[in-house]
Amino acid sequence: MKISDFLCPKAISADLKATAKKDVIEELVSLLINAGVIEKKNKNKVIEVLMAREALGSTAIGQGIAIPHAKCDCVSELTASIGISKKGINFDSLDGEPAYIFFLLVAPMDSAGPHLKALARISRLLKDKYFRDSLKTSKDEKSILKLISQEDGRTA
Repeated sequence: MKISDFLCPKAISADLKATAKKDVIEELVSLLINAGVIEKKNKNKVIEVLMAREALGSTAIGQGIAIPHAKCDCVSELTASIGISKKGINFDSLDGEPAYIFFLLVAPMDSAGPHLKALARISRLLKDKYFRDSLKTSKDEKSILKLISQEDGRTA
């Protein structure tokens, strides 16, 4: 599975404005709405399911990474947005450090397999320190997309 299989190219932000967990999730969901992947009327519902997932345990996995994710009947296929915070945001990370790289995943209710594969793929990709650093210092959305495409090509 490639990141480009589920990442919405129009739902990328190289400079998130949010400063708190819920605001990050709202901003990333808004990217998906603006890209036409999620209907505007479902915004609050999607945010609710993502925040409910966070309540079970933070999706910040350490090393400056958070992968907020949930299943919702508002989407018909697995979709993702990505955002980079220049300042870092307290996301209740396992290592106590702020998160800078946010991959938000929303999957249909019946898609356990693809959802887990996508989480595993993102985790593997972000284990690479050079890749993480490159993402964090990306100047714009095009460079983020290019980095991800290059990595997809390398592991295909």
